Amino acid sequence: MTDPDGGAALADGDAPDLPRDLDAARDALIDWYEADHRDFPWRRTDDPYEILISEVMSQQTQLDRVVPAWEDFLEEWSTTADLAAADRGDVVAFWSNHSLGYNNRAKYLHEAAGQIEEAYGGAFPESPDELQELMGVGPYTANAVASFAFDNGDAVVDTNVKRVLHRAFATPDDDAAFERVASHVMPPGESRVWNNAIMELGGVACGKTPRCDEAGCPWREWCHAYQTGDFTAPDVPTQPSFEGSRRQFRGRVVRTLGEYDELTLDELGPRIRVDYAPNGEHGREWLRGLVSDLADDGLVAVDETGDDAPSVRLRA
Repeated sequence: MTDPDGGAALADGDAPDLPRDLDAARDALIDWYEADHRDFPWRRTDDPYEILISEVMSQQTQLDRVVPAWEDFLEEWSTTADLAAADRGDVVAFWSNHSLGYNNRAKYLHEAAGQIEEAYGGAFPESPDELQELMGVGPYTANAVASFAFDNGDAVVDTNVKRVLHRAFATPDDDAAFERVASHVMPPGESRVWNNAIMELGGVACGKTPRCDEAGCPWREWCHAYQTGDFTAPDVPTQPSFEGSRRQFRGRVVRTLGEYDELTLDELGPRIRVDYAPNGEHGREWLRGLVSDLADDGLVAVDETGDDAPSVRLRA
């Protein structure tokens, strides 16, 4: 079932804060990802074998530790034919020596390589359903390989993506809802860049402790959590005490003023909060309160000469 945007249709209550201009949100995320992202070597290839190795290795190992193991593995067995011909004991020993988690994964990879050589003539199947026929390849890994190797996958839904969708669009903590919303927001036919981008967002900007402004999250202007200050998520049962707090914004005011001699409230506001609007909920009166607190603490000086838009500077 699809909708006019090309994704899966949503059920009532799936994404109450989904932006009306979904294309703008899509473009913002892709632009953010393409401008700057973590440069893992498997992101520079569309070889399905190399991508499968990275996906299996990443299941229980931090990505910065996966990089050297992935490079060593491919130096040892650079193709499925090489891996299929290898002694299984050598493959398992490699896995164990590199602390890559359950050794069964090494056995499954070895067997999958044999399947590809014998049943598929050395050519990888390309769809998620076909990829699941390989030994040890479940729905998530199959979809990841289909997406990143063939641009032929569905929306990836892992813990990071669930956290993003819950915070950004108020998606309820329900697996079926996450699947529908993830499919709905992914641009049709762009699974490679989209799944990389939304996973990057969850890993870099929208972690358990969010780094919205520090990482330049491209969804701040649409994000339910950013607007409300409620950063709870399925894997974050309690709201971080600092993120979204007055204390955080006070710190941003001080840091921002450290870069400028003096700013009016309306010049300062957008620099500390992307949704600042002079007459909005987080507008001039809200900012006056922050500045007043800082002035009482002796940290800033306020010039009230301009009644509508007083100026603020750090106190010497």
